[in-house]
Amino acid sequence: MKLAILAVGHKPPAWVAAGCAEYVKRMPRELPLSVIEVKPEPRGSKSREQLLAAERTRLLVAMQGCERMVVLDERGVDLPTLKLAERLEGWMRVGGDTAFVIGGADGVDETLKRQASECIRLSSLTLPHALARLILCEQLYRAISIVRKHPYHREG
Repeated sequence: MKLAILAVGHKPPAWVAAGCAEYVKRMPRELPLSVIEVKPEPRGSKSREQLLAAERTRLLVAMQGCERMVVLDERGVDLPTLKLAERLEGWMRVGGDTAFVIGGADGVDETLKRQASECIRLSSLTLPHALARLILCEQLYRAISIVRKHPYHREG
C-alpha cells in the first residue's frame, strides 16, 4: 500500500519541504509516502467553479491508481490521531493506495468531495496550505507509529 499527499499549490517554503522530506524518509518501506504538488489553475477572469474544476482534473490525473481518496476540508470530520491510526490500520488490511487531497486557495471541488471515501479536517484552526502538508506528513508517520506500537506517540 502506498500513501500520497496531493497538494494543490506552488513550491512550499524550504522548511516545509525539509520537514515533509523527513517524515517521508521515516515511513516504513511497506507504507511509502509521497508528496505531490499539483499546479493551481491561474486565476485570470475565471470563476471559482472553473478554477476548482480545472484543479479537479489535475488531481484526478495525479491520483490514478489510488483506490481511496481522503479530502482534507475545514468542514470535514474531526479525526483524532488514534482514530487516524485505526483508519490506517484498516486500510492496510484491505489494501489499495490512498490519496490525501489538500486543495488550493479556493478549496476542493464539490464533485471531488462527493467522490471521496471521506473528508477529514486537521484542525479547527485555519492553516496555511503548506503547513497542512507538513502536519499531515507528521500525523501519518505518527499513525503508523501507533499501529506498529513504536514509542514515538505517547498517550496520556
